[in-house]
This record gives sequence, C-alpha cells and structure tokens, in this order.
Amino acid sequence: MSRNDRSSGSRGDKSSGRTSSGRQGGGDRKKSHARGNAPVNRNEKDPKEMSKGNAPAKAKQSEKKSDGMRLNKYIANSGICSRRDADIYISAGSVTVNGKVITEMGYKVKLTDEVKFDGRKILPEKPEYVLLNKPKGYFVTGSLEKKNRTVMDLIANASKSKLDPVGKLDTQATGLILFTNDGTMAKKLANPKNGIRQIYHLELDKDLAYDDLQKIKEGVNLEDGTAKVTDISYVENKPKREVGLEIRSTKSHIVQRIFKSLNYEIVKLDRVIYGGLTKKDLPRGHWRVLTKQELINLGNM
Repeated sequence: MSRNDRSSGSRGDKSSGRTSSGRQGGGDRKKSHARGNAPVNRNEKDPKEMSKGNAPAKAKQSEKKSDGMRLNKYIANSGICSRRDADIYISAGSVTVNGKVITEMGYKVKLTDEVKFDGRKILPEKPEYVLLNKPKGYFVTGSLEKKNRTVMDLIANASKSKLDPVGKLDTQATGLILFTNDGTMAKKLANPKNGIRQIYHLELDKDLAYDDLQKIKEGVNLEDGTAKVTDISYVENKPKREVGLEIRSTKSHIVQRIFKSLNYEIVKLDRVIYGGLTKKDLPRGHWRVLTKQELINLGNM
C-alpha cells in the first residue's frame, strides 16, 4: 500500500469513528448540558423574581402555617400527657381550640388561642403548686414602695413560671399561702361558694370573754352580712387571749373584722391550715411543692 493510501485510510478511520465524540463533532454528536447548554423552561419562574417576594402561593401558605406551636406539644407542655398520647386524644375529638373541635394532626395554635381538653381550659405550661409559710412583714399583693418586701421574693426560685398567690393574707399575718399558675384551680379555691377550710391561731390584745366567744359561734353581724365561723375555741393550756378559729369565708379581712366588731384587736394571726394543707415540716419563710395526694385533695374540694 502506498503512503497516500495509508494516510487517507487513517484520516477516514478518525472521521468515521472517534471524531464523533470529539470537540469538532460528528454528525451524530449528542448535546451536552454540562457546558451551560441546558434547555430553558419557559413556564419556570425566574429565581430573581422569586427572591423579590414573588414566590408561589404554596410557599406563603406554608410559612403562615409554621407560626405557633403544635397542638400536641401544647397539650404535653400543660402536663396532661405525652405528645404521642395527645395525638390520640386529638384524633378522638377531646380537644377544642377557640370553641372548635380539632382532629387534624400537626395543627398549630398560638398563645392567644383558648385550648380546652375535655372541656377544661389548659395552658402550655405544666401547672405548679407551691406552699409558703409566710413570715410577718411581707406584702402579698405588692407594695408601691420598692423597699418593702413581698412574698414573691421568698418564692423567686420556686419556679420558672409566673406563680400567683391564691387569696390574701395581711402583711402582719403569718402562715400558709398557696401559689400557682393554674388559673382554674386558683379560681375554684377563691370562690366563696366553695368555702375553702382555714384554721387560724390568733392572739388578742386581751382575754376573750366567754359570752363573746359564744356570739362568734352564733354569727356576728357585719356591714356586709353575717360572718359565720365553723368553730372557735380557746387554745388548750394557754391564756384565754389565745384562740383557735376555723372559718370557710374568703371575704377580705374577715377574721379581723369579726373581733373588731366586739372591741378586740388581733396581736398575732397565724394561718396554720389551708384546705387540708398544714405547716408540718415547713419552717417560717420556707416553701415546698405540693404532693400529688395534696393536689387530689384540693381538686376534690
């Protein structure tokens, strides 16, 4: 074979074989998208336009739906049950949001929504109950003067939640006072119709006459009606100026007003029992968390 024949044969092999995948390209070269030649979808949104707030409607809806807290977490945070159990109760129709039964999994609520579980309003935090043995000289409802101490100073480390006192106790009085973030329980205990049991140990400025003791037992007429007590008696082996008093009224300053109507002044006032709760193993100025049994007892009142 001549040199020209070999040269033309070599060129022919290249043009009919490997040249089809080379840069010069052959007749059946495949299109490549690796060099920026991707086809353009005319129906697709320009990324620049989407970054200017022109995202599809579905994206906006998902952002709006992401606001708030999942309903099962809300229930679990209230201390009622776990998230998994909460899903079961939700699907069973036991939960309402703003009066509407919700059975949707993943439903989200806001802190401003009213959530009820089996008809009872709940909060997205576990209910806490703290009992304080209040010392003398501490304000319960607060003071306008910053230098004055309040009971909130004594329970500052009791909980991360905001706890409020249930009822009132005079600044100079001592004894038991309950704090909670459970508004339903607080309202129930403070309701005059429920009549929470309270026992006071008090000391008067003079001996209590037997006739006056009987008058208190029968009921004393005050400006807002008759003040009735459950029981009253002298403290055993103590001067007759020391008295034990059991009462269920939640009226303001009711104990002081009873004795003042009979011309007695209270020197010392100590609440030793509140709704079955006692001062046992609770020194003055200290607090403790209620037990499960104590909560059950309070709930049954």
